[in-house]
Amino acid sequence: MVALFDDERIDYLLADESMKIIQSPSAFSFSLDAVLLAQFAYVPIKRGAILDLCTGNGVIPLLLSRRSQAKITGVEIQERIFRMAQRNIELNELGEKLEMLHADLKDVGPTLQQSSFDVVTCNPPYFKTPSKNEHNHNEYFTIARHEVYCTLEDVVKACKLYVRPGGKVAMVHRPDRLVDIIELFRKYRLEPKRVQLVYPKNGKEANMLLIEGTRDGKPGLKFLPPLYIYNEDGMYTEEAAEIIYG
Repeated sequence: MVALFDDERIDYLLADESMKIIQSPSAFSFSLDAVLLAQFAYVPIKRGAILDLCTGNGVIPLLLSRRSQAKITGVEIQERIFRMAQRNIELNELGEKLEMLHADLKDVGPTLQQSSFDVVTCNPPYFKTPSKNEHNHNEYFTIARHEVYCTLEDVVKACKLYVRPGGKVAMVHRPDRLVDIIELFRKYRLEPKRVQLVYPKNGKEANMLLIEGTRDGKPGLKFLPPLYIYNEDGMYTEEAAEIIYG
């Protein structure tokens, strides 16, 4: 039996109830962006190695484990959230396939071999670091949402460091950071290859961005069809429902 602490709870991660996840409303609960990234990212089916940076409670590795037999490693800097991720592996009996590291992505050290991962995914903090009086009263939320421990450049640099030549890097972010992301991808030899904009519903501005690059890849960027999350009646679109509910 996996232990729960404080206000933690166990939720079903998938509609078929085949996978569970430990969450906490005061520390970390996954959101739609993680689900979309896990579906968007290319993954090797049978073998290989996947790295997920800023892994949180391990939601992306858990979801990717449904699509790939590759070994998946998650890196998380916040100790409490890292412990949740560890217990999520135990809860779903995925210890032979998934592992978690409590580390700073800027200084993982010799634990991870450089240029050794087929795919690197990341759902990083979206917002530039505000002044301290603008921080969320909840430290966990501030660190998850704002560039307190890592900047966008730190994230892109780490992705390039660990992905193999020809490997893929996939990220979810905000549309207003697209130019920054493309500039940094190219600075670190990650050629942007696929972009998809995510909209709350038709007629609204995009509020999420999915992007994939290839290390040392040739130029050639494709914009995928837009993804709309809700219909006019407030229900999930057919495409969104298929991603969210499997």
